[in-house]
Amino acid sequence: MSVTTNSLVTKAKKFGAPAGAAAAVLLAGSFMIGHTAHAASNGASLAGGAPMDDNSVSSLVALDNAVEAVAARVTPAVVNVAVTSRVSAQDADGDDDSQDSGGQIPQGAIPPEFRKFFGPMGRGQNSQGQIEHGIGSGIIISPDGYIVTNNHVVDGATQVRVTLNDRRVFNAKVVGVDKLNDLAVIKINANNLTTVAWGDSTKLHPGQTVLAFGSPFGYFQFSVTRGIVSALDRPNPYTDDPRKPGDYIQTDAAINPGNSGGPLVDAHGELVGINTFIITNNGSFAGAGFAIPSHIVRASAEAIIKDGTVHHGYLGISMNDVTPDNSSFFNLPDATGAIVSSVTPDSPASRAGLKSGDVLRELNGSKIRNGSQLQVAVSQTAPGNEIKLGILRDGKPETLTLKVGEFKGDKQVADNEGDASHQRGKLGLGVGDLTSDARQQLNIPSQVKGAAVESVRPASPADDAGLQPGDVIQEVDRKPVQNAQEFADDVHAVPDGKDILLLVWSHGGASYRVVHPAQSNQSGE
Repeated sequence: MSVTTNSLVTKAKKFGAPAGAAAAVLLAGSFMIGHTAHAASNGASLAGGAPMDDNSVSSLVALDNAVEAVAARVTPAVVNVAVTSRVSAQDADGDDDSQDSGGQIPQGAIPPEFRKFFGPMGRGQNSQGQIEHGIGSGIIISPDGYIVTNNHVVDGATQVRVTLNDRRVFNAKVVGVDKLNDLAVIKINANNLTTVAWGDSTKLHPGQTVLAFGSPFGYFQFSVTRGIVSALDRPNPYTDDPRKPGDYIQTDAAINPGNSGGPLVDAHGELVGINTFIITNNGSFAGAGFAIPSHIVRASAEAIIKDGTVHHGYLGISMNDVTPDNSSFFNLPDATGAIVSSVTPDSPASRAGLKSGDVLRELNGSKIRNGSQLQVAVSQTAPGNEIKLGILRDGKPETLTLKVGEFKGDKQVADNEGDASHQRGKLGLGVGDLTSDARQQLNIPSQVKGAAVESVRPASPADDAGLQPGDVIQEVDRKPVQNAQEFADDVHAVPDGKDILLLVWSHGGASYRVVHPAQSNQSGE
């Protein structure tokens, strides 16, 4: 099964390893550490053990030096992405064990001594609903703070926080997402950042060395693992939408929960992929990780940065790959190409005359290897452009000209209108004047002055800071406030993205709370 690798809310068949599996992995690590120490002790008792000379290990040392150089170059551009998001009632209450629903494993099922290895995972709940905290990774692609990650890392986010390699922390805004390709671009307000260079994933070959970066389990930030390109052009494994393009890079570089959105780089330290999911039977890495190739990532990222959205091309067909088993039924000379299995009425393919049973062999004069390659090529073609398809119909070659349509799908698949765009203000709370009725109802002493908290949006910055209805905000950044209007004016005066210090009276006592405002162009508190 495929497993995306961002959420630290462990889900049985979807996000994380079962508690037993986690324990087995960690216990194995403890055993090996103990065994290594024992072996070292035995080794120390052997007299005359001389170190190996440089010539004997020169190749290994050269490999070490090369990997270290690449890691040192790329790591400063890697980021940790912490997300707060809303949990729907269906997700919160669902306990189905099926692959599609992804039954949850409670955090309490993980032994206490192992919980720290899974980072700050879990869900919170208040009277207005549940919230979820997740961890993913990302890579800086521009000095002024544009970062690429996975869409599933930031999907539904009400707040996004980015930690750089130098430990600086920034609020981030979602610039736009490409749901079809599971990509997103987020932005922080910073300059002169270290970036990664774009690589050309179309020139990769199986066996090439690659390094994967990220924050496995959310706890081990800025980790690096080494492996090879195991295979290329892997098909779309998702059952939720077969229209999603494939073309994934398969690697044995270890990828675990928390690595989603992190970079996969080649031996030159150039970005060749974005880590996105693993295939596993137990939720943990089993030697098969998958990354979105950089030629897809770059096209989507540049479109999002320029326009805030991605427009995908669309033909309106379903297809199967040509295989050795089915090629003979279509009188084909080899097992390459794709067979049209159905045509959507009134689609670009239908209007151009494509039919079921047609075999797609060429796109604009270039040979088509399989359906996945065609899907990717078409999705990256701007709607309205014309393409030429070379087909075989009943064994006879033909060329059809099609005008590419725009893919909409049953739902939007490329937009910049995630849940975060509906935030009503920086802090996510509603306030009112502290009236005599409110004082009496909430038992607030006469000497307490300020703005009364009337509502707190779940998963908002105010909610994260622990504010509740009935609290009284007495100060904003050490400045006293007398009423709701003063509070609103003071909050609006704080520069976007800057933390705010509140003095809050709650349950008979006052305390300072640091609030990390969500970056927003919307008005309100």
